[in-house]
Amino acid sequence: MKLIGSGTSPYVRRIRLLLADAGQGYEFSDLNIYGADREALKQNNPALKIPVLIDEGRTIYDSRVIFRYLQDKLGLPALSWEQENLLTLVDAVNDSWVTLLLAQRSGLDVTADKTFFNLQHERVATTLSVLNDQVGSGAFSAWRYPAICLYCLLDWGRFRDLIDMEQYPWLKDWFDSRTEQEPIGVDYSDPRRAG
Repeated sequence: MKLIGSGTSPYVRRIRLLLADAGQGYEFSDLNIYGADREALKQNNPALKIPVLIDEGRTIYDSRVIFRYLQDKLGLPALSWEQENLLTLVDAVNDSWVTLLLAQRSGLDVTADKTFFNLQHERVATTLSVLNDQVGSGAFSAWRYPAICLYCLLDWGRFRDLIDMEQYPWLKDWFDSRTEQEPIGVDYSDPRRAG
């Protein structure tokens, strides 16, 4: 089993944590997806997205699809519809943050009063408030895939200075309590990393 991605990507990291929790060994190919390794990414995924999982002759794209594949392969418990909805919320914030980060790295002023940027900021604020309430109600108390995804989102957002955790007390307390249990560290020190 081989996982292709970037060591700092929250989408890749969630699969790495899932595999670690399941005790599943794998080879990790850590690519610089916006630099020297762009061609390698293109060869493994025509959509130019990470992560990519290669297993038993299959190539599987997208973290949600990879999760479903691993769920079947490793006999992991199925997610409820409520958990699927929580993942959609986590992914909405992740997608908006990645969009804003890439726009900023392209020289655009993401704080400008422009509809596109305003919609991304609105989505993030609204969704983080709902996720904060969901954490407060216990929706992420079990360390399963939705909690893994939320943890990776918050850690990446904190690293990229995209979130003020003080605005979301339930998220902050939950994140702080999980950080002590985090089995896979990430080296965020490499400035080439865009993921």
